[in-house]
Amino acid sequence: MQTLEEYQKTIMFPVGNKNDAYAKYFTGQSYIAPISTEQVKMFNVTFEPKCRNNWHIHNAKQGGGQILIAVGGRGYYQEWGKEPIEMKAGDVVNIPANVKHWHGAAPNSWFSHIAVEVDGTETSNEWLEPVSDEEYGKLK
Repeated sequence: MQTLEEYQKTIMFPVGNKNDAYAKYFTGQSYIAPISTEQVKMFNVTFEPKCRNNWHIHNAKQGGGQILIAVGGRGYYQEWGKEPIEMKAGDVVNIPANVKHWHGAAPNSWFSHIAVEVDGTETSNEWLEPVSDEEYGKLK
């Protein structure tokens, strides 16, 4: 398994610092690096192998949601009630507002994606329950 330093050499964006501010919403260690904080907010989020965030919803009255652009490693995105989608560098997932979902690394791979916050009105993030080990254990 690659070390963080080895993995960093395989992607074009910085891994950043430990994502301590949101650690309570993640299973495992994640890292975050701001890519753009003006006009459109974009962050490179890196997940160690097996790391994933909790189920959550990007609420918005109008607009809103999130776009994920995979930039390294291998990971997954899953909407509530649907099958997980495998993500590799170059894959893009458009997440509409008000959709319950999670995303994170595959069990045996680091994973990084650019998280793009879609502008909207009355937006908020609603963090929910962790992805269970049983659910996550079904992934390859």
